Amino acid sequence: MASVSVAVLGAGGTIAPAIVRDLAESEEVASMVLLDLDAARAAAVAAEHGGDKTSAGRVDAHDAAALAAELAGVDVLINSASYRVNLDAMRACLVAGCNYMDLGGLYWMTGRQLELDQDFRRAGLLALLGIGSSPGKTNVMAARAVRELESVESIDVAAAGRDPRASGGFSPPYAVRTLIDELTLAPVVLRHGEPVEIEPLAPGGALDYGPPIGEVETIYTLHSELATFGQSFGCREASFRLSLAPALLHRLRELTTASPEELDRATREAVAPSAETVSVHQVTARGAGLTARGGDLTARGADRTVAVRAVSRPHFGLGGSVVSTAAPAAAAVRLLARGELDATGTLAPERCIEPELLFAELEGRGCSFEVVSTA
Repeated sequence: MASVSVAVLGAGGTIAPAIVRDLAESEEVASMVLLDLDAARAAAVAAEHGGDKTSAGRVDAHDAAALAAELAGVDVLINSASYRVNLDAMRACLVAGCNYMDLGGLYWMTGRQLELDQDFRRAGLLALLGIGSSPGKTNVMAARAVRELESVESIDVAAAGRDPRASGGFSPPYAVRTLIDELTLAPVVLRHGEPVEIEPLAPGGALDYGPPIGEVETIYTLHSELATFGQSFGCREASFRLSLAPALLHRLRELTTASPEELDRATREAVAPSAETVSVHQVTARGAGLTARGGDLTARGADRTVAVRAVSRPHFGLGGSVVSTAAPAAAAVRLLARGELDATGTLAPERCIEPELLFAELEGRGCSFEVVSTA
């Protein structure tokens, strides 16, 4: 597959413009169609970021037949709309014979999506679940970390973003309703090999993210990585922690009890993050290290900790927090087009993407990686 046709669903949202800009500059992409409930917003994104290879249209993703019709002749759909439409979009892809990617399923949706694995395998198609920053980049960072371990006891994921030019207004890094769900639904952690629900907004303690964010407070939130890490890596413990700017977290806490009308108003009044935002992700894996034996790294060694850190800075004139989420999806499209992502079925990123391939793509989009292994 030398070049591909791509559809972007939810094209008028926060993350889609960065995906479109990235794909517009990718020689592996022959054409794009941008789809949204609001055709005017999709058209505006096409005009500003898509170049001459992009068209736009309106579709309701809950109407799988209508979406399938829009996907005729399309090679891959990137679903950047709400996770609530993930299943509808996947079924439309099966009808249209189109590969599928999304930015995450907020744990519970991911489990339902994985049930379509055999359908995609039979169709010879790939459904890549959660290929944003987190989930997505963090899943592949975990795969890189556990490579240095003979057995894995725990994997902890942490994400943080900061905007040095925050105006003081309400500036969410992605969809307000998804953020509210992350903060109000019970987080799931792995404890002794079993998923366990803990209290929403449970304090995660202070964590040092390194420069430019430093040490900040965290909370546990619900995230999709926890839906697949146990099976993918055999770890018995796993968690996800998030750090938001204090003013943003305060406003989101207020909105957790808001009416639907108040949420709609807050969404309309939200201010876009500045073009100077920075995003940091850390994945820390602990377990038994590998020890050389007869020239092969096969023997069980002493306990070891492997930390993989990623810093995403502004790129394309867009903030690092937005680019951090968009770039992995665009990178996956390029890998698919070049035949470097050739799996079929419904898979999490750690099951089908080589870390070095993804890291190389993201390093060209303002992201740097650091791997530190300690005994």
